[in-house]
Amino acid sequence: MEIRSEILWIILGSAAVTVIPRVLPLMVLSRFKLPDWSMRWLNHVPVSIMAALVAQELLLEDGKLAPLATNTELFAAVPAFLVAIFTRSLLGTVTVGIVSLMLLRLVLPG
Repeated sequence: MEIRSEILWIILGSAAVTVIPRVLPLMVLSRFKLPDWSMRWLNHVPVSIMAALVAQELLLEDGKLAPLATNTELFAAVPAFLVAIFTRSLLGTVTVGIVSLMLLRLVLPG
């Protein structure tokens, strides 16, 4: 099996642009002691990114605000959020979310 040089360069370039933005900040920031306020701020970044992704998926449809009456994903998210809050179980949250959406799509027209 022969690899063309163009394909090899594309693979190497893709690897570089994937690794450099992840490894370079890690290498640079590991040499410094960040202040406490910045560490507290950075602790909120994963939660805010997840909230933005979930909110976009639940509230938008084709780039516009989804109508509440037909937003089955939002209705299915409510029991999933409750399970997440009270049990902190990822498996339980995903299971309740999937079952809720399945039942809502089965019952509601559209």
